[in-house]
This record gives sequence, C-alpha cells and structure tokens, in this order.
Amino acid sequence: MKALVTGGEGGIGRALRARLEAEGYEVDSLDLRTGFDVTDPVAWEEVGAVDVACLNAGVLTGESDPARLPVDAYRRAVAVNVDGVVLGVRRLAQVMDGGSIVVTASLAGLMGMPSDPVYSLTKHALVGFVRSAAPHLEPIRLNAVCPGIADTPMIDAQRGAFTAAGFPLLAPAEVAEAAWLAATSGRCGECWFVQPGRPPAPFRFPSLPGPRADGARVGPPPG
Repeated sequence: MKALVTGGEGGIGRALRARLEAEGYEVDSLDLRTGFDVTDPVAWEEVGAVDVACLNAGVLTGESDPARLPVDAYRRAVAVNVDGVVLGVRRLAQVMDGGSIVVTASLAGLMGMPSDPVYSLTKHALVGFVRSAAPHLEPIRLNAVCPGIADTPMIDAQRGAFTAAGFPLLAPAEVAEAAWLAATSGRCGECWFVQPGRPPAPFRFPSLPGPRADGARVGPPPG
C-alpha cells in the first residue's frame, strides 16, 4: 500500500506519516525539504497513484492587517495552501482509480480568523473546493479535516499567549487520527472538525434559504 503526504516534514505532516506507516503504508513525504514544491505543476506530473493522499502543506502570512500585508506573503500563502491542493487533486484524479484524498483545511475555513485573514481565505477556499469537487472524483473519496490550533512550530510566536491563557492545543497525532478517520470513513465531500476534547466528526453546514418564484420554492440550480 502506498501513500503520500505533502508538507510531510512539518509537525502535522510527520504525524500523518507516522499514522499511515502504523497501518502498513509506504509513505512518500512531498516537502520542500525533500525537494518537492507543491506549487509547481511540473513537479506534480511526476507523482503516481497512491491509495491514500494527505494534502497537508500550508503556511501562514503572519500578518493580521490587510493594509500591511506583503504581496509576496499573500501570493505565497495562496500558492502553497490553495494551488498546492488543487494541483495535487488534479494530478491524483488523473492517476488514481479509487482510494482516498484528505485535505488539511482548518477551523479558519469554517469561521473567521482575524489574526491572519489571508490564511483564513485560503482555508475557506479549500472547504469550498472539497465540497464542490468531491462528486466529480468518485470513486476517489475526497474529504477535508478542519483542525483547531495544533501544537506545531507554526504557533511558536504565539505559544506564550496560548500557555498564559490556558488555551488547549491539539496534538499533531490527534489531527492525524482525524485524517485517518476521514480517509477510511467511506464518506465523500465532508469537512471533519477537530477540536481538543471532542471526537472528530463531519461538520454540519447550515442549509441556505433557496430562491422563490411567485411565492413558490424553487429547486437547486441546474448543473
């Protein structure tokens, strides 16, 4: 059995690799530190079929104020967080006949994150992409996990504030376990929330009010 993890050298990435290896998978780590750039379409052309893919690479901008946002930081976040997933799903859909793809989104994709609005933008994009693309990929199962704040080097700058506030952090292994549940659930197009002290589960999106014509309810749009 084969698997791949993007961002596989980071905190959550290493936990994902360990979880998959515990299940007997041979895992490729696709990371800048292993010579793979998820933002490069040419690099993805060399990737073959796997049984499980965890598209996990992600970066913060580190800027809360859009007026002070460096353009390079914005473009890097969109390239890694969004392009890295879309290009990965595109390639895997070309070479896989089944199996499972799990995208690491975030609770910042289900709610606002004022400390890094662009990061939140990218994670909202992933949630929308997974929910919209999943029906087209079957029998490949595409899902996302949406973890809260995990104890990884990404939060080093804010670690003292979390500690002082007694705010509970997720262990990377908890995120990896949720990804494994999503990968093996048989579900498709789900976004699993992951929070300390709670079992992971698919997030239930509220229904939107539909249009009406002459006072009568209209069905979903065509296509």
